[in-house]
Amino acid sequence: MIEKIILIILDSVGAGEMPDSAEYGDKGADTLGHIFKFMGQDYSLANMEKLGLYKILNLKSSLSKDDILGCYGKMATKSRAKDTTSGHWEMAGIILEKPFPVFPNGFPDDLICEFEKRIGVKIIGNCAASGTEIINRLGDEHVETGFPIVYTSADSVFQIAAHEKLFGLDNLYKISKIARELLTGDYGVGRVIARPFLGENGNYYRTQNRRDFSLDPVGETILDILKAAGANTVAVGKIEDIFNFRGITKSIHSKSNKEGMRVTLDETLSEKKGKTLIFTNLVDFDMLWGHRRDIVSYANGLKEFDNYLPQLLSAMTDKDMLIITADHGCDPSYKAHTDHTREYVPLLVYGKALKKGADLGIRDTLSDIDQTIADIFNVSKMKNGKSFKEEIL
Repeated sequence: MIEKIILIILDSVGAGEMPDSAEYGDKGADTLGHIFKFMGQDYSLANMEKLGLYKILNLKSSLSKDDILGCYGKMATKSRAKDTTSGHWEMAGIILEKPFPVFPNGFPDDLICEFEKRIGVKIIGNCAASGTEIINRLGDEHVETGFPIVYTSADSVFQIAAHEKLFGLDNLYKISKIARELLTGDYGVGRVIARPFLGENGNYYRTQNRRDFSLDPVGETILDILKAAGANTVAVGKIEDIFNFRGITKSIHSKSNKEGMRVTLDETLSEKKGKTLIFTNLVDFDMLWGHRRDIVSYANGLKEFDNYLPQLLSAMTDKDMLIITADHGCDPSYKAHTDHTREYVPLLVYGKALKKGADLGIRDTLSDIDQTIADIFNVSKMKNGKSFKEEIL
């Protein structure tokens, strides 16, 4: 009987374009495929290969079928979106019929005026821009005036950048919460993101003290169901932000992949009474390498995670199950834009009590994850998704 499920989200690690990718401006996107192609034949992810990753990507492998330790497949996103919040919500049970609003030309004047009134200071920016570019373009003006920088992207986000020391982290988080209160209804973006930075004289860099402020989930999630049933729901990384702390019994806001992997290992080793879901987001793939189109660092980050896997697998008991997946793509080789890419995501499932080498196929929705968790933990059936419990046990 499975008592602990470790669900790890490799943020933005897509597995190839979906059939509708062209509608999102993402024709030909393939995060993992392009990384392998760019890095060449000497590049490998040997531990994920053993879990079935190469089967998903149709990569040449020296392993026989009997050498594959995990169950494998890939999943489509059913929500009409390609952002972090919709991806995580879908795998927790919520499929959005209407995507979050986007503001490619900046936010309306009435909203900005009300925001400035509430925070007591003017803003600068109010445009769609790359986060690293805009702080170096407007950073000096921000330092001189104290006016926070507001910007957005192709995603449904309201981002606020400010100097961590001169403006203050607490002040940045405070005005981000005010923005979240304002951004509802027609202005209800998926996330308000506080983007602190440091540096001087046009040489600015973002820090790891980013915080996301999401809308409250619009329906019941697997986290809500599990918490109500008395299970442990442990959120690692920005999971707490994505779900606005709902349905979570314990949260650890790790600030990097390395810290997130360490915390996940610690929580896996920790003995807890009752059923437990450890829900981890590893954000560096998306935040540091995907959007910045840094394909080498992205590849190295995947290698670091792959090298970490043996530790995690050896820490698991026969009552533990591991799911590795992603929330969307962010192809670091894609040149048409620097935003997320509409892709399938990998699905790797491992457990000492699970089948080996089972092909889970192409799943219709990320919600198959929440339905499977509900099925395995014997709690209320979820509204969306199809369980793959019988295919893996």
